[in-house]
Amino acid sequence: MIEWDPRLYKWEQIANAVAERIESGAYPPLTLISEVKLQEEFDVARVTVRKAMEALRERGLITTKPGKGSIVVPQ
Repeated sequence: MIEWDPRLYKWEQIANAVAERIESGAYPPLTLISEVKLQEEFDVARVTVRKAMEALRERGLITTKPGKGSIVVPQ
């Protein structure tokens, strides 16, 4: 479980945590990242996870394909 930093939005902290996982290899390229599992893991609303995923897309770490989900982009 994450300890929330009150200075940052929860979506920012989730995006940072997932980015660290991607960069460490915990989510190898082409891995599907489940929004539902992240929602359950961090105990947040789906909209919070979606905002985090949007931030990861903007960083170029993931891509989202309609009907497929969010996939880690090979670096």
